[in-house]
Amino acid sequence: MKIKYFGHSTFLFDDLLIDPFITDNPHTSLHPADIKCDIICITHQHFDHMADALTIAETNQATIVAIHEIAENIRPKHPKVEGMNIGGWIKIKNWEIKMVEAEHSSELGHPCGYILRKDGKTIYHAGDTGLFSDMKLIGEEKINIALLPIGDRYTMGITDAIKAVKLIMPDKAIPMHYDTFPIIQADPKEFTKLSPCPVEIFNFDEEKNL
Repeated sequence: MKIKYFGHSTFLFDDLLIDPFITDNPHTSLHPADIKCDIICITHQHFDHMADALTIAETNQATIVAIHEIAENIRPKHPKVEGMNIGGWIKIKNWEIKMVEAEHSSELGHPCGYILRKDGKTIYHAGDTGLFSDMKLIGEEKINIALLPIGDRYTMGITDAIKAVKLIMPDKAIPMHYDTFPIIQADPKEFTKLSPCPVEIFNFDEEKNL
């Protein structure tokens, strides 16, 4: 699977984009028009997680996936939207998508994370979240790759992100949501040093096969 990291919490997994924050993202050199995808998943309605969702969706005629309230807010502008809620699964193309809990806030609807499954690989994108004990249940989905925030202040910091790794027990972890703004500076190498599982650190705008 090809995984590309645009900085903050924005990732492209093959043809599935999550939390599109491109225009005002200081860590990407790309523009919304450069992004090609078929599916866009939104974790919550904060600008740094969905600022470019509509623009990219319209350019690509992509399906947006979001919690019910956000989906209904988007539908008049972009009818190609799938609303869902915590605990539910949907299937779009060859992706299985489960919406899971996140401990955070949102301007509309409840914040969430996603379990994404395709071609025998299971990815957990935690969204913006603090640590919560039910991450252990998420780990029962046999997560291959866990994407976890480490920036502190608005999400878990490194200490709690390491606790999350121990609850989830993924094959590999990827740190995210750090260094975008001065207030969420963090060192991914410190996270790597403390993690009980292998860690993959992405440079901004870097693509890897994992």
